[in-house]
Amino acid sequence: MDLFGAADDPQRIAPVAVDDATRALAEAVPVHVHLGTSSWAFPGWEGLVYARSERADRLSKHGLAAYAQHPLLRAVGIDRTFYAPITREDFVAYAASVPAHFRFLVKAHAAVTTPGGLARMRTHETVDRFLDASYATDAVIAPVVEGLGATLGVLLFQCPPMAPGSRALASFPDRLEQFLARLPRGVPYAVEVRNASLLHDDTVARYAAALVSGGATHGFTVHPTMPPVREQAERLGAEAWAQGPVAVRWMLRPDQEYESAREAWAPFRALAAPDIGTRTDVAELVRTLAASQRPVLVIANNKAEGSAPLTLRELARLLAGTGGAA
Repeated sequence: MDLFGAADDPQRIAPVAVDDATRALAEAVPVHVHLGTSSWAFPGWEGLVYARSERADRLSKHGLAAYAQHPLLRAVGIDRTFYAPITREDFVAYAASVPAHFRFLVKAHAAVTTPGGLARMRTHETVDRFLDASYATDAVIAPVVEGLGATLGVLLFQCPPMAPGSRALASFPDRLEQFLARLPRGVPYAVEVRNASLLHDDTVARYAAALVSGGATHGFTVHPTMPPVREQAERLGAEAWAQGPVAVRWMLRPDQEYESAREAWAPFRALAAPDIGTRTDVAELVRTLAASQRPVLVIANNKAEGSAPLTLRELARLLAGTGGAA
């Protein structure tokens, strides 16, 4: 069996045939920019990523190798790790399914990033693991680093919204600094927050300082809870993403809810709600980040515009200077 599975393998998922124009577009995207989607298991991507319609469970188990053959898709997000840690062997299998230039964005277990009782409720933990460096090192970091090796692009600590005025939110910059200081060095960490107040007044300086001292980068996100990515960059300053690879995740329109977008736009085969303003903002940010030759992982969700592969195609056109209108 070769990297992508033998042609007569009954489990093999066939990739879509890619035309020369798409290959040329992919080659025009800066080499340090890795475009990808939040997952790969969407049956509606027949003709966009996969040659045929496949069940979601088959795509989940066997689709990654076909996904990674698409020239525009040089990264992917692994979301399942947010709900529970997975083993080193699981990560080894992922890495074995993709070419050497491919990169993974891996979410840390939610218990590490969600305060107190809410974390235990969401993750069935009996112990509060919020910003627990020992747990993060053993259960999250070691398996992903050992399993993915050079294909690890970013290990993302996605912090859900914390209650306004709460002790968890007020103390977050200081606790984050202490947490990052206790983690193993040399791992590409990013921190994504969902409280816009962390980017205001004196709090933004404390948050940025925690990232800098901890060797992490700010995870840019397009999400209703946060200001536009260009504002995030302006408020934080370049020091907040100077430590290594940067993640930019385009999740959800500011005027949209996750569930309503999923119901309205499934099976995610068309740009149902093009967002030209956000697309332009993301492209400008990516150009700025890529100018310093740092790796940039851009992850798009189907709920951004209706179809993540098509969102990335249009973004690639902007990055390549060939347009970008829907």
